[in-house]
Amino acid sequence: MSNTDANEQIQAQDVAAIDALRQDYALMCDELGKVIVGQKSVVERLAICLFAQGHALLIGVPGLAKTMLVKRLAETMDLSFSRIQFTPDLMPMDITGTEILHESDTGRREFEFVKGPVFASIVLADEINRAPSKTQAAMLEAMQEHRVTAAGYSYPMEEPFFVLATQNPIEQEGTYPLPEAQLDRFMFMIDVGYPSLEEEIEIGRLTTGDPMPELKHVIDGERVKKYQELVRRVPVPDHIYKFAAHLVRRTRPGDTDSPDWLKPLVSWGAGPRAMQYLILGAKSRAALLGSYMVRLEDIVAVAEPVLMHRVLTSFGAESEGIDSRQIVHRLVSELEQEE
Repeated sequence: MSNTDANEQIQAQDVAAIDALRQDYALMCDELGKVIVGQKSVVERLAICLFAQGHALLIGVPGLAKTMLVKRLAETMDLSFSRIQFTPDLMPMDITGTEILHESDTGRREFEFVKGPVFASIVLADEINRAPSKTQAAMLEAMQEHRVTAAGYSYPMEEPFFVLATQNPIEQEGTYPLPEAQLDRFMFMIDVGYPSLEEEIEIGRLTTGDPMPELKHVIDGERVKKYQELVRRVPVPDHIYKFAAHLVRRTRPGDTDSPDWLKPLVSWGAGPRAMQYLILGAKSRAALLGSYMVRLEDIVAVAEPVLMHRVLTSFGAESEGIDSRQIVHRLVSELEQEE
């Protein structure tokens, strides 16, 4: 598909819908700005994940308003919200639900499935690395399959279904780190950083005075689902597919596309799912910003959150103080220069 053909196709079908999505996204950001200071990049990446039908893992130290951001995001979208506080004694049934013996009006005893907190449109899995592996697996299965199986019956999740998990990067004692295969289930890994000086002063003003305002419902679940379908239809030029494929392949130390400098620094590179999420993320970002087709800058913008947790550094990289973010940035910069 050429750039011209792609533009003509979107002009004929979805221009008005993309314009509406851009306006709704701007309204959401305005509403969140009433209670969240800064973090514009985090909000954008969360929105990209949501409309691309992905899930996100937020990494940040305590006190950076990760939980409040997710709760307020659900509030602006008029979606059901559930928070699960992961602890070492949390069991899978505490998340998914369980069957209880129920006596009907006729006096007959039968089992009834009581849904757990995972049955919500936006689920916050707080400190997901504090629960044991079997509990993490139950959560991640629901994320992947969009359903829960109990006693031989399947129960579909409420749509749209969006999971945001958090991890504290500075306290690892008594935790169960997510295996790489399970990390791969998350579309984005999002770093939540410290605020700037001006933002921190504004946080002090905003949070120590009058009660925080309630936010308006900007969008509902049905519109979210329509926008998710719209994102899938955003055209992608051929050279963008090639750029994304080359970028993913260069993260693999055993691939012929991989540069020589990367081979001693990376023990394992990104798989094909990274390619899928690069394209979906770029489509979602383009639509949110009002573009009628994916541009190179959209791929570049989502490369870090997509690849950061899929590029596993070696001991040599760690000894030199090189992390996966630096490797991804260098790969993107070199590939851009070749374009």
